Amino acid sequence: MNHSTGIPWKWVNEEVDAVIIGAGATGAVVARELAQAGLRIVLMEAGPYWEVSRDFVSDELHMRRTAWRFKRLTAGTNPPELGHNVSASGVGGTTLHFTAVVPRFFPSDFRTRSIDGVGEDWPIEYHDIEPYYRKLEEEIPVSGPKHYPWGAFKGPYPYPEREPIAANHQILRIGCEKLGIRSSVAPLAILSAPYRGRPPCINRGFCGQGCLPNSKFSTLIHHIPQALDAGVDLRHGCMVNRILCRTDDQIEGITFLFDGQEYRQKARVVILCASAIETPRLLLMSSDGRHPQGLSNSSGMVGKCFMLHSGHETVARFSEEVLPYKGTPILSTTQEFYETPADGSRARGFSIHANGARPLAFMNIVRKATGSWGKNLREIGRDYNYFARLTIVGETLPSLNNSVSLSDQKDETGLPAPLVTFSFEDNDHKVIAAGVEMSKRILEAAGGRVEFVSEDTSHMLGGCRMGNDSRQSVVDKWGRSHDHPNLFIADTSLFVTSGASNPTLTAMALAWRTADFIKEQFRQGTF
Repeated sequence: MNHSTGIPWKWVNEEVDAVIIGAGATGAVVARELAQAGLRIVLMEAGPYWEVSRDFVSDELHMRRTAWRFKRLTAGTNPPELGHNVSASGVGGTTLHFTAVVPRFFPSDFRTRSIDGVGEDWPIEYHDIEPYYRKLEEEIPVSGPKHYPWGAFKGPYPYPEREPIAANHQILRIGCEKLGIRSSVAPLAILSAPYRGRPPCINRGFCGQGCLPNSKFSTLIHHIPQALDAGVDLRHGCMVNRILCRTDDQIEGITFLFDGQEYRQKARVVILCASAIETPRLLLMSSDGRHPQGLSNSSGMVGKCFMLHSGHETVARFSEEVLPYKGTPILSTTQEFYETPADGSRARGFSIHANGARPLAFMNIVRKATGSWGKNLREIGRDYNYFARLTIVGETLPSLNNSVSLSDQKDETGLPAPLVTFSFEDNDHKVIAAGVEMSKRILEAAGGRVEFVSEDTSHMLGGCRMGNDSRQSVVDKWGRSHDHPNLFIADTSLFVTSGASNPTLTAMALAWRTADFIKEQFRQGTF
């Protein structure tokens, strides 16, 4: 307890070395790395501190409380659902309920303009973050196959692949084999053997609601305890509402809301790890007389080129029980269609995952796909155990038309609610059509009858992209603001392109790389 203020924080009246905003996948990594280097770190989190043994239960509806809890508005031709599946609230962020699929990006993801003539090239390449991929895979650790067929990394993963493969996942592999398509067990941040007191997975199947046995990795159970042991001052339930900027364009700290009061925290460095919606929103909310468009926005690119993966779901009925609730949600995959095909019918591509479903999630898929409700929906749901689902992770290309901006409505904290505007463009539709068609072919080859296709999106990316040209990007290759030398971004908002892979491992690798750069700047006396 800080006795001078009556609040449970250290350093609230002092200048600290760094404030990190967001205690999710990336913020927890940065906090641990900087604190272990001896820096005084404050880690801010808008949501609560969940206790796994107390708060995680095997109940779909109950665990929706881990979703982002404040108002968000959507617009565009394909306005996305921004609920439990894409955004979390609380220490650990979306790692609380992600499916723990952790493939690496392909080398081509960083050079789509040079290779395919679409999107933009990143200011870094695959080899720049490869060492961080390796370190993360070892320390989480990742369970995966001895040989992975795609991308630059061919395995083996540190822990053996997860077994057994449930029927839903076998269906993808059977269908792919019959069509001559390579498939694989997916790399997962889920234990296949004991690790530091954590048990191997018991196929409880509630990965998307929060792993009660702690077999699934999350920053809540891994990086956060290490950060706290290193002295990080974690402040949960605190909504940061402004970044403070001096007249010389140096950032001097933040203000935040806690229990109805506003507080100020000074810092030598501020690092945004708040998500592809909340990071642009905070920069826009921090406008002042010298920065009427918001901070770090001399380019006008804050909030622009926001991306979502297309996540269309294809569902087929089988004559025998599939039991889609069994096992981890995702365990088998194919990335055979990841890049631009030789016929040039589309730019870039997609992955296909076999994706199990809890009953309520399945019923929502059916509702969206068919418009069924009441008795009709119930009749379909009675056959839940006979359905299998494949989900695509489709690359969407960056577009200035897709954005995060401030609305004229207020959220529950009294701050401007973000407006997310999103529409699929021509090439995105080509990727979706190819992904859905291939999903149908795989399910039918395995003996299923396709009955539903449900439109969906997943994985929020972009909005504050990195680049060498300060006129076309928000941060440089280290995540440092072009406009404010002591302001950094280390989350998925700095992604230049979306790839067709689940992005968590890449986001964490980039964040660790940025943390190393910040540590070196402190050693050199820059801050």
